Amino acid sequence: MLLCIDPTDGSPLYTQIAAAVRRAIVEGEVGEGDRLPPARELALALEVNMHTVLRAYAELRDEGTIEMRRGRGSVVQRGGASRAGLLRLVGEFVAEGRRQGLDRKDLIELMEQEMS
Repeated sequence: MLLCIDPTDGSPLYTQIAAAVRRAIVEGEVGEGDRLPPARELALALEVNMHTVLRAYAELRDEGTIEMRRGRGSVVQRGGASRAGLLRLVGEFVAEGRRQGLDRKDLIELMEQEMS
């Protein structure tokens, strides 16, 4: 798994690391049950402090994307940030938007606002 971060980006490094892991999961580079690199190894590879990686892993754990176990490492959870999980969330977003009377154009506009 190859992760890239941009130290010149204004966002915190730990959020960049967490986003890169999510992206790797969604793109199928890492799958359910796969182990993530140990925090120490990833920190060395990315040239960041190990606690930065641990903070990213903690964020992923808190959202249910990975499971962290002592002696077992960090493992991708079932349905965490998978494509299927993402599609489920999109479906919920669309259903809630329709329930509130929004049409396709309105939903797309909301997505574009959120992504900018």
